[in-house]
Amino acid sequence: MKAMPMIQKFMTPMPHTVGRDIPIKTAVTMMREHRIRHLPVQDGGKLIGVLTDRDIKLAASFEGSADLVAEEVMTPDPYTVAPETPADVVAKEMAEHKWGCAIVQQSNGKVVGIFTAVDGMRVLAEMLDANYKH
Repeated sequence: MKAMPMIQKFMTPMPHTVGRDIPIKTAVTMMREHRIRHLPVQDGGKLIGVLTDRDIKLAASFEGSADLVAEEVMTPDPYTVAPETPADVVAKEMAEHKWGCAIVQQSNGKVVGIFTAVDGMRVLAEMLDANYKH
Protein backbone atom coordinates (compact mmCIF):
# COMPACT_ATOMS: atom_id res chain seq x y z
CA MET A 1 0.00 0.00 0.00
CA LYS A 2 1.35 3.41 -0.99
CA ALA A 3 1.87 6.20 1.53
CA MET A 4 -0.54 9.12 1.19
CA PRO A 5 1.16 12.00 -0.63
CA MET A 6 1.61 15.26 1.24
CA ILE A 7 -0.26 18.39 0.21
CA GLN A 8 2.98 20.06 -0.88
CA LYS A 9 2.99 17.72 -3.89
CA PHE A 10 -0.30 19.17 -5.16
CA MET A 11 -0.31 22.77 -3.91
CA THR A 12 0.35 25.82 -6.03
CA PRO A 13 3.69 27.01 -4.66
CA MET A 14 4.47 30.62 -3.80
CA PRO A 15 0.95 32.02 -4.21
CA HIS A 16 0.32 35.68 -4.83
CA THR A 17 -0.45 37.48 -1.56
CA VAL A 18 -1.62 40.95 -0.62
CA GLY A 19 -1.20 43.26 2.35
CA ARG A 20 -4.15 44.05 4.59
CA ASP A 21 -4.41 47.64 3.33
CA ILE A 22 -4.44 46.95 -0.44
CA PRO A 23 -7.47 48.51 -2.14
CA ILE A 24 -10.05 45.98 -3.31
CA LYS A 25 -9.82 47.47 -6.82
CA THR A 26 -6.14 46.51 -6.93
CA ALA A 27 -6.88 43.01 -5.63
CA VAL A 28 -9.55 42.49 -8.30
CA THR A 29 -7.11 43.53 -11.03
CA MET A 30 -4.49 41.18 -9.62
CA MET A 31 -6.93 38.27 -9.44
CA ARG A 32 -8.08 38.80 -13.03
CA GLU A 33 -4.53 39.20 -14.32
CA HIS A 34 -3.35 35.97 -12.68
CA ARG A 35 -6.66 34.11 -13.14
CA ILE A 36 -6.97 33.27 -9.43
CA ARG A 37 -9.84 33.35 -6.94
CA HIS A 38 -7.99 33.37 -3.60
CA LEU A 39 -5.43 35.80 -2.18
CA PRO A 40 -3.84 35.20 1.22
CA VAL A 41 -3.82 38.48 3.17
CA GLN A 42 -0.79 39.27 5.28
CA ASP A 43 0.18 41.90 7.80
CA GLY A 44 3.92 42.22 8.24
CA GLY A 45 4.47 38.73 6.81
CA LYS A 46 1.86 37.17 9.13
CA LEU A 47 -1.20 35.52 7.58
CA ILE A 48 -4.38 37.22 8.81
CA GLY A 49 -6.98 36.12 6.27
CA VAL A 50 -7.87 35.17 2.73
CA LEU A 51 -9.56 37.38 0.18
CA THR A 52 -11.79 35.47 -2.21
CA ASP A 53 -13.68 36.43 -5.32
CA ARG A 54 -16.82 35.60 -3.36
CA ASP A 55 -15.85 38.06 -0.58
CA ILE A 56 -15.31 40.75 -3.20
CA LYS A 57 -18.65 40.09 -4.95
CA LEU A 58 -20.48 40.33 -1.63
CA ALA A 59 -18.69 43.55 -0.68
CA ALA A 60 -19.43 45.08 -4.09
CA SER A 61 -23.13 44.96 -3.29
CA PHE A 62 -22.68 47.54 -0.51
CA GLU A 63 -22.56 51.29 -1.00
CA GLY A 64 -19.06 52.72 -0.73
CA SER A 65 -17.42 49.41 -1.62
CA ALA A 66 -15.03 51.13 -4.03
CA ASP A 67 -13.05 52.48 -1.07
CA LEU A 68 -12.71 49.19 0.83
CA VAL A 69 -9.38 47.50 1.51
CA ALA A 70 -8.55 43.79 1.81
CA GLU A 71 -8.76 43.64 5.61
CA GLU A 72 -12.34 44.95 5.54
CA VAL A 73 -13.53 42.30 3.08
CA MET A 74 -11.34 39.22 3.72
CA THR A 75 -12.32 36.07 5.54
CA PRO A 76 -10.26 36.02 8.76
CA ASP A 77 -8.54 32.91 10.13
CA PRO A 78 -8.39 30.84 6.93
CA TYR A 79 -7.87 27.09 6.92
CA THR A 80 -4.13 26.47 7.11
CA VAL A 81 -2.05 23.30 6.88
CA ALA A 82 1.59 22.32 7.03
CA PRO A 83 3.32 21.20 3.81
CA GLU A 84 3.59 17.69 5.31
CA THR A 85 -0.16 17.32 5.87
CA PRO A 86 -1.53 14.27 4.03
CA ALA A 87 -3.50 15.33 0.97
CA ASP A 88 -6.54 13.25 1.94
CA VAL A 89 -6.81 15.08 5.28
CA VAL A 90 -6.83 18.44 3.51
CA ALA A 91 -9.38 17.32 0.91
CA LYS A 92 -11.71 15.88 3.58
CA GLU A 93 -11.57 19.06 5.68
CA MET A 94 -12.17 21.29 2.68
CA ALA A 95 -15.14 19.19 1.55
CA GLU A 96 -16.65 18.91 5.02
CA HIS A 97 -16.49 22.65 5.69
CA LYS A 98 -17.01 23.75 2.07
CA TRP A 99 -13.76 25.73 2.08
CA GLY A 100 -12.47 26.82 -1.31
CA CYS A 101 -8.82 26.69 -0.31
CA ALA A 102 -6.19 25.70 2.22
CA ILE A 103 -3.24 28.00 2.82
CA VAL A 104 -0.02 26.00 3.19
CA GLN A 105 2.33 27.41 5.83
CA GLN A 106 5.66 26.37 7.24
CA SER A 107 5.95 26.04 11.01
CA ASN A 108 7.42 29.57 11.15
CA GLY A 109 4.19 30.94 9.62
CA LYS A 110 5.59 31.62 6.15
CA VAL A 111 3.02 31.06 3.39
CA VAL A 112 4.57 28.59 0.92
CA GLY A 113 1.57 27.45 -1.08
CA ILE A 114 -2.15 27.28 -1.61
CA PHE A 115 -4.34 24.30 -2.41
CA THR A 116 -7.67 25.20 -3.98
CA ALA A 117 -10.73 23.26 -5.04
CA VAL A 118 -9.49 23.69 -8.62
CA ASP A 119 -6.19 22.04 -7.62
CA GLY A 120 -8.24 19.22 -6.11
CA MET A 121 -10.10 18.70 -9.37
CA ARG A 122 -6.79 18.61 -11.27
CA VAL A 123 -5.48 15.94 -8.88
CA LEU A 124 -8.67 13.92 -9.22
CA ALA A 125 -8.50 14.10 -13.02
CA GLU A 126 -4.86 12.94 -13.00
CA MET A 127 -5.67 10.04 -10.67
CA LEU A 128 -8.66 8.95 -12.73
CA ASP A 129 -6.64 9.19 -15.93
CA ALA A 130 -3.85 7.10 -14.42
CA ASN A 131 -6.25 4.42 -13.18
CA TYR A 132 -8.84 4.34 -15.94
CA LYS A 133 -7.34 4.75 -19.37
CA HIS A 134 -9.80 5.60 -22.14
